[in-house]
Amino acid sequence: MKKFDTKVQHLKYKVLREVARQAWNDTLLENILEIPKIIVPGNTPTMRCCVYKERAILGDRVKVAMGGNKENPNVIEVIPIACDECPVGGYEVTSACRGCLAHRCEDVCRQGAITFDHNHVAHIDRSKCIECGACAKVCPFTAIVSRTRPCQNACKINAISMNEQKTAQIDNSKCIACGACVYQCPFGAIQDKSYILNVIDLIKKSEQGRNYKIYAMVAPSISSQFSYAKLGQVITGLKRMGFHTVIETALGADMVAYTESQELAEKGFLTSSCCPAFVSYIKSEFPDLMPYISHNLSPMGALAKYIKDTTENAKIVFIGPCTAKKAEAQLERVKPYVDVVLTFEELQALFDSRDIDITTLPEDVLDNASYYGRIFARSGGLSDAVAEALKEQGMEDFKLNAVACDGIEQCKIALFKKRKGVLDANFIEGMACVGGCIGGAGCLTHGAKNKAEVDKYGREAYEKTITDAISVLK
Repeated sequence: MKKFDTKVQHLKYKVLREVARQAWNDTLLENILEIPKIIVPGNTPTMRCCVYKERAILGDRVKVAMGGNKENPNVIEVIPIACDECPVGGYEVTSACRGCLAHRCEDVCRQGAITFDHNHVAHIDRSKCIECGACAKVCPFTAIVSRTRPCQNACKINAISMNEQKTAQIDNSKCIACGACVYQCPFGAIQDKSYILNVIDLIKKSEQGRNYKIYAMVAPSISSQFSYAKLGQVITGLKRMGFHTVIETALGADMVAYTESQELAEKGFLTSSCCPAFVSYIKSEFPDLMPYISHNLSPMGALAKYIKDTTENAKIVFIGPCTAKKAEAQLERVKPYVDVVLTFEELQALFDSRDIDITTLPEDVLDNASYYGRIFARSGGLSDAVAEALKEQGMEDFKLNAVACDGIEQCKIALFKKRKGVLDANFIEGMACVGGCIGGAGCLTHGAKNKAEVDKYGREAYEKTITDAISVLK
């Protein structure tokens, strides 16, 4: 039964599970130093050169699982001791260089960084190289390769660099908390802070008689996760865990599609507000385009606000694939409505920390949202929903011309075009993760099949319109 894509994810899960297990039993503080030994018993290391280093790294992972460095406002955190195995170098010439006479690499290099020895073998002067990659593109033997670290390759906004100790460092002024580096780091040296202890604290206090109801707001991408069980069993598992109500954040997506379409028709141009990493990217790199950002809260924020406004003593836990949602929940505009954000990885750890085998549970149902709210989980879904909302509100006269940006690189292109006045669109749907939310760093699994699962789940609500879905809120 495969639950995770990589062994790094599985290791992260084991730390989260053990931290949660100790917290449920009120033994976390007394056993915190023992957790690395529980995960790696004996004297044989499983991933590192020696068991002592492995346990030291696990100790730092435990700290991140307990909320991380409180002095660092970023929800993404580097574990320096774990960041020491990747080569640092940039572009370099490999042994595949045949010493050809064409010297295309030299001709294309504008910095004069390439020279040749007596055998015509190329060499790169790192003091002159600007990492443009032009030489690698023209080499007929593909003998020039980039040794850029995986985290830097993953970060498409250049928020990651190397410090003097050759470990990764994150520029918080650029970081959009998308978590691409978290998922791509092959040693798990970059992690998202976990607030799993906050959820456990809420549930324990509720079980002890505190007068509040805990709502689990599950992101629409949940339909592509927990593939070893049925979605209805996941819902039952959440209620067994101690959540009073489980509700689809896709209902919030229906709310946003309805109001965002109105705002678009009124203003004539809009960028979406659903992906917090995309919104952060506009604010940091395209501040001149900030006036175009939709004034709507994200589906998470919109639905959480509705619940808090209409339900006394409600506590909201959002559960989804997104590390950037953890940052969004700390915004002054959202903080009053969302109490804690969990990822799907953390939910799996919570289930297992309480020995809840969801495959043995009966199925419950979710029936809050429309097809269009549910397909927000994948790239293009928001644009389809806005088109439908315009239609349902009789605003067909407004011609939607949307560009659905699948990943932050496509977002960058669309925003540059808008800045230059050459964008042939009146609505930018920005999704920082490739594939949309189904590609989020907090997913259990990532893959093309996830889109099909989202669409399949959406079709189960195909007869319900957006108007039907949100009518229960009035």
